Amino acid sequence: MVKIEPIWIDGYAFTTTHVALPKTNLLMVSNSVGYVMCGALDVGLLRDKLASRGIIAARATGVKTMEELIQGNVESCTQEAEAIGITVGMSMTDALKRIGEAERRALRGAE
Repeated sequence: MVKIEPIWIDGYAFTTTHVALPKTNLLMVSNSVGYVMCGALDVGLLRDKLASRGIIAARATGVKTMEELIQGNVESCTQEAEAIGITVGMSMTDALKRIGEAERRALRGAE
C-alpha cells in the first residue's frame, strides 16, 4: 500500500509518503527542494558518492509512523541540509521548517 497526503508544517506545504512493505514502512516528508525520511535513507551514500547532486535530506531512525517521523530528531543529514542550518539532534519539525524556507527562497529566485 502507498499512501500520499499533503501536510502543512508551520505554514510550509509538504507531501507525506508512506509505503507499507512486508515487516517495514518507508516514511518520507518532502517538498520540491528536499526531504526527511525514516532510517531506510542511506545518508552515507548521499554524503559520499552522490554529494555532487546537492540533495537536501535528513534521516530519523527508530520511527514506525509518520507522526513519529515528524516528531523525531535528525540522526544524520547531507551536506546540503547542513548548509541550510539542519544539524544532527535538531527536531525534525525544525528541519522541515528549514526545508520549507529553502523552497520559498528557491521559488522567489525563480520569479
